[in-house]
Amino acid sequence: MIGIRTDMNSTIATGHVMRCLSIAQELQNQKEDVIFFLADGQAAGLLESRGFPYVVLDSKWDDLEIELPVLKVAMKQKGISKLLVDSYYVTESYLRQLGSMAEVAYLDDLNAFDYPVHSLICYANYWEDLKYQRYYEYTRFYMGPSYAPMRSAFKHCRKHKIKPVAERLLMLSGGTDRYDVYEQLLSRIDLSQYKRIDVICGMYDKKYEMIKHRYREHANVVVHQAVEDIEKYMQAADLAVSAGGFTLYELCACGTPAVSFSLADNQLNNVKKFHADRVIEYAGDIRSDPVAEQILACLERYRRDWRERKQRSIKMQQLADGRGAERIAEIL
Repeated sequence: MIGIRTDMNSTIATGHVMRCLSIAQELQNQKEDVIFFLADGQAAGLLESRGFPYVVLDSKWDDLEIELPVLKVAMKQKGISKLLVDSYYVTESYLRQLGSMAEVAYLDDLNAFDYPVHSLICYANYWEDLKYQRYYEYTRFYMGPSYAPMRSAFKHCRKHKIKPVAERLLMLSGGTDRYDVYEQLLSRIDLSQYKRIDVICGMYDKKYEMIKHRYREHANVVVHQAVEDIEKYMQAADLAVSAGGFTLYELCACGTPAVSFSLADNQLNNVKKFHADRVIEYAGDIRSDPVAEQILACLERYRRDWRERKQRSIKMQQLADGRGAERIAEIL
């Protein structure tokens, strides 16, 4: 049996669990049994809805070493031969002890220390800057956006249709919108420029009801929460605004021209690399820059420049093809 160790909550949002679910689904398609190990029960309902078993360790998601005695017993009871770990809170001791019980694969984008694992997977576009192989001798490496673990729906994206003038806008802020990006944008943008504006609120976004109520009289502004089929909105959009997390790779698979912003340190390398490669425009860090104004300027420029949107769309789909989860499942 293959185990997956990850978490989700209002602080780290849903990204880790969602990408691990994509991998778990591909493993299931390959007739492998999969079980999740969680610090607490916050992801339990989601896993149950997808039909995956789990074990709640009753531990701390940001202090993984304290769970080792319980996790080791659970792994032994479930007969875990391989374990995928997706958490920023691992330590060298944690990974080494797990590696003595099973073959460990680790999803990473930091190279924070020398990870004692059997397989290291980094789908980040800036993976070359991390210079992993200078430090590792016995670990197998799987590097680059071709390993970005998306749901199977992203494997079937066609070339994006580019309209002469962008008519449909998509806004994405991740699991939460703690910096009020949506309100900053919606209050400044000329809403009449777009036939439709889809605003996607995350599972932990407490402003969902407020935004929905505030723009209820604007028929072209549609506010959603925790949608299951985000790829449909991406494929339908002419332009997107997105926080700088994993969503950018999903937008790439769909070929949806986008403007990004960052709201956490672990997004900076990502968004800056996309910008430098002229794949996705970067409008700045919401914590320190006038991001709303810069996003609006980018949108105004791209809205009528179909050639630029076309070039960007082609580059995006060349970078990520939506088959990363399938490739990681094959590794496991």
